[in-house]
Amino acid sequence: MGMSMFTQEYSSPVAASRMFEALIVDSRTLLPKLLPQFVQDINVIQGDGEAGSIEQINLAEGGPFKYLKHRIDVLDRENLECKYTMIEGGPLGDKLESIGYEVKFEGSGDGGCVCKMTSKYNTIGGHQVKEEETKEGRESTIAIYKVVESYLQNNPQLYA
Repeated sequence: MGMSMFTQEYSSPVAASRMFEALIVDSRTLLPKLLPQFVQDINVIQGDGEAGSIEQINLAEGGPFKYLKHRIDVLDRENLECKYTMIEGGPLGDKLESIGYEVKFEGSGDGGCVCKMTSKYNTIGGHQVKEEETKEGRESTIAIYKVVESYLQNNPQLYA
């Protein structure tokens, strides 16, 4: 098994705690509401939504994938950090065994935040994931963050 790792950052004018609550803690409710064209629903299929739980994201029809299953490895509300692993569905198959994600929100001096994201692609055999192969997924993640950011800016009382 091989591994390829990529990092990216996203800066937001919204406070770190609000972005973490919306994007991580309440994603099961918020993402299907804000992005119904992509996310049909998100369900905890094992556990209570905390570390060790497994959730299934059912994607809208017409997309490249039907569903994704994630195992929540760490959910650290105090440090605004989440680690989870895609264990089934989506791009996994004959080249990828799993994809590990680490997301951490840190406050910035202007009241906003910086989100630091790391993706670890655990490959099968000698396959190596090239950065350009991850571009669409990384761009989709940033697009989701921007939608949530806009929603939080328009609703300053939420997750405050």
